[in-house]
Amino acid sequence: MKILPVTSIRTADDYTIKNEPIASVDLMERAANGCFQWLDNNNKLSDGITIFCGMGNNGGDGLAIARLLYNSGKSVQVIIIKHSDKPSADFEINLKRLQHLKVTIHSINAVDEIPEISFSNLIIDAILGSGLNKATEGLIAEVIKHINTLPNNVVAIDVPSGLFCDKTNAADDIIIKAGITLSFQFPKLAFMFPQNAEYVGEWKVLPIGLCPEFIKNEKCNHFLIDAALIKSIYKSRNKFAHKGDFGHALLICGSKGKMGAAILSSKACLRSGAGLLSVHCPGIGESILQTAVPEAMCEADSNKECFSDSILTEKYDAIGIGSGIGTSEPTSKAFTNLLKQCKKPILIDADGINLLAENKANFAFIPENSILTPHFKEFERITKKVSNDFERNQLQIDLSVKYRIYIVLKGAHTAISTPEGNCYFNNTGNAGMATAGSGDVLTGIICGLLAQKYSPLHAALLGVYLHGLAGDCYAEKYAKESLIAGDIIENLGKAFNKIIN
Repeated sequence: MKILPVTSIRTADDYTIKNEPIASVDLMERAANGCFQWLDNNNKLSDGITIFCGMGNNGGDGLAIARLLYNSGKSVQVIIIKHSDKPSADFEINLKRLQHLKVTIHSINAVDEIPEISFSNLIIDAILGSGLNKATEGLIAEVIKHINTLPNNVVAIDVPSGLFCDKTNAADDIIIKAGITLSFQFPKLAFMFPQNAEYVGEWKVLPIGLCPEFIKNEKCNHFLIDAALIKSIYKSRNKFAHKGDFGHALLICGSKGKMGAAILSSKACLRSGAGLLSVHCPGIGESILQTAVPEAMCEADSNKECFSDSILTEKYDAIGIGSGIGTSEPTSKAFTNLLKQCKKPILIDADGINLLAENKANFAFIPENSILTPHFKEFERITKKVSNDFERNQLQIDLSVKYRIYIVLKGAHTAISTPEGNCYFNNTGNAGMATAGSGDVLTGIICGLLAQKYSPLHAALLGVYLHGLAGDCYAEKYAKESLIAGDIIENLGKAFNKIIN
């Protein structure tokens, strides 16, 4: 699914209005009906509903929703914020339609004119839409502040009022804090970033019938990974296939005291479908690994405590390094030697990224199309501190383009940047996966997919989706708080089945 900038969304609206053809107020009705149906179908409606409306098209959406709610038997209270002398044409049409009904409408010129709102009422924010280009101020800012002090559940229409979609807000900007955001046709880029979580809450995308032809042809470089994309990537297995058809993976992982990372990566690699797995680990870990993961072949390093040997990589279909290897001097030297001699893409995680941070000259030796899987702090070590998430995202894309590599920046919406300058955001997973070893599992999954001849891009996309989906499978049955990394591995089979079926 494309994540279009606001300018393209506006063009998509205009194109649909002209070429469907459909009147703009009827397209607004379609959007309002989508919101009403979602709220009703998901039991989010209370008996009483208060809708705050601005005087632009977002306010028009709110007025249309109010009419649909009233006609369904709900008690509706509408509060119009008189912040402009020039309401939009579609706002005025929907206001006239609403005035024919017995809906309570308050028009306010000051925040102290807001009527009493029952604490049990659902509040719908339809004040400002996605076209916002400056921070909220004056009456609108005061109203938003007031709403944010109330205990009521808040649903934002299209985007929380005051939130910029394609650029960062200042720390002191006044923005609605919604529990749910119902976004029209596309998610907004702002939804992908942690800095906006307290405003956006849970978000849902509601299709409103914008022209498919326009959407298909419109260029953008941000995407949301969805089920349709994953289904197109997934490769089903041939009945007569053998283990050699699914590749030979090599994982270089573990060190004294960190063999758990090696075990987690190894199990995940095998569970993701690799035909064969060899694990290079320090001598001290050989018996541990052979006992914990008997399906894997073990290559013991000459150093008992860490990775230090030179390794021939030609016979392997995929190489992953980093989980639990530490950053000792012997390991640093061996890591640099590996980068210099390996001609095929490498998956680099955890301590492998920390070693890159210690010697950034090694970026020049990373094979093209390699995959790096940092979390935020690791990414900061190899780049620099940033002031906001938009800046970090651009920095990530620029690094991918510069070195012709894929970067999997782990988080609630894991971001995968590509050598072509694109970025894909994942939408599976849950907060229970913020646990030790979760990243080691992802390393194993992606390495296993690479071994099966998935391209680096497809291995990264399918890998993060599977990883998150397996965590969701666990959370469907148990509490997020009890999830550990091994549970992700145990639920990979269920995740594959969800994709297949």
